[in-house]
Amino acid sequence: MSSQSPYDQLGVTEASSFEEIQDARNRLFAQHQGDRKQLESIEAAYDAVLMDRLRLRQEGKIKVPDRIRFPEKVTPPPASPPPVLANQGSAWLQRLIDTPSMADVLLPAGILTALSALVIAVPSANVVQMALILGMGASFYFLYRKERKLGRTVLLGLLGLVVGFLAGGLLGTALLPQIVSIGLSANAFVSVVTFIVLWLVSSFLR
Repeated sequence: MSSQSPYDQLGVTEASSFEEIQDARNRLFAQHQGDRKQLESIEAAYDAVLMDRLRLRQEGKIKVPDRIRFPEKVTPPPASPPPVLANQGSAWLQRLIDTPSMADVLLPAGILTALSALVIAVPSANVVQMALILGMGASFYFLYRKERKLGRTVLLGLLGLVVGFLAGGLLGTALLPQIVSIGLSANAFVSVVTFIVLWLVSSFLR
């Protein structure tokens, strides 16, 4: 094959149009897919033809429409497998974060706000416990209906609950005088913070 001219290797002539040369190269690439040596030879022949075409054009031997500028240089990239994402962690994070609709934000917000109002109005241990159970159930429901993956739903729901308790406890300790001054119990405050975290998880994660 090396004894052939670049035009012969591609199966075209000097009179062939740029599109015909491009089609010939793509056809040969498809025929020899997987044969690296052949593909390199085809690509080398294609480059040689383009350089020759560019030379002929510069010498005025090829008439090119005014709207096309250096068409010989406009070549599609060789067929190649899709690029592999360099950062798999970033891709995992993108799959985890959701872009919710307005309903997906407002519906859990309404339910968890009602539960927050309940524990503020009736801060007894039984009411707080029941409200947290209902809040977890609502969070599980809104998470599960997005992807229908029970394991992920339970994991994210429990994670939201733990983060909510920790954040509520830390904030409650730091802001205890202010919380007491507005007549809010520590348990109610922790519950409200937990409901906020559960809302964020159920609305913006999946």
